[in-house]
Amino acid sequence: MTNPSGARHDNVGLGIVLALIAVLVFSTQDAASKALVESGVSPFQMTMMRFWAFGAFALVLALYRGGIRHAFATKRPVLQILRGTLLIADIWMFATALGMVPLVAVNAIILVYPLMVTLFAIPLLGEKVGVFRIGAVVAGFSGALFIVRPDGVPLGWGVAFALGSSAAYALYLVLTRKVSATDSPATSLTYTGAVGLVLSSAVGVFHWQGLDTGSLLLVGYIMVTGVLAHGLMIYALSMAPASVLQPFNYTALPWAIAFSILVFHEPLDGLALVGASIIIAAGLVVMARERFRRPPSADAGPPLPGKE
Repeated sequence: MTNPSGARHDNVGLGIVLALIAVLVFSTQDAASKALVESGVSPFQMTMMRFWAFGAFALVLALYRGGIRHAFATKRPVLQILRGTLLIADIWMFATALGMVPLVAVNAIILVYPLMVTLFAIPLLGEKVGVFRIGAVVAGFSGALFIVRPDGVPLGWGVAFALGSSAAYALYLVLTRKVSATDSPATSLTYTGAVGLVLSSAVGVFHWQGLDTGSLLLVGYIMVTGVLAHGLMIYALSMAPASVLQPFNYTALPWAIAFSILVFHEPLDGLALVGASIIIAAGLVVMARERFRRPPSADAGPPLPGKE
């Protein structure tokens, strides 16, 4: 939001409210995705239909902000395509994990992505990470051990897919920061939508199956609310710095707990919640350190929950 001279007018309170609503919407999508996967709907088909809506949204936004040709103009085409590929891999693994692991556990494991961003930023961005942030990373991964333990969530493919999803998302965010040095956010969004649309459709068509009315309604809900939630988050970012909004992504975990109890009747694991709390605390420490180290104008934008 800017005035005629181009100066930005922040409305941090409204930005936070919009971000919180977006996180809630993304959380309902996670619950809907879990219900679909558990009912037998292929994660590949679900992701494809989801990107039909998100890809269209990204292309329409590109038209509104200067045209398709301008939006696709990039100095880093390989990295932009790799970003889109990583995000699709992230969503595929996330949806697959939802069918194998309780909703709370998947969301808690996913929350290690800020810590992975810190690690990946060392070789890919040349960032120097001090003892303070390394300690937070170690603490965060220690928290994950409270979740994945012999009498907790069994170590298997579900956990592997959740960790793989988190790693792919972290790499996606690091590459987003890298391309932001030369490409506009509109260009990155356009490539995310276009690459995701093409790749998800190329794979999803081979997993197509007829959907009953209930499944079709859930998929339609995910498609529509995905566009709504992204619009809310983009608007929130126009009102508040990304570094201010980032911590509110963690409110996805309380929503996951609520949906696990009310919708899926999954038992809560006290030690897993302790581990999730440690992960969140470590992530907040890393975010606070990032905010201290780089000015608000250097923010690449908050990681979007709910898997674009």
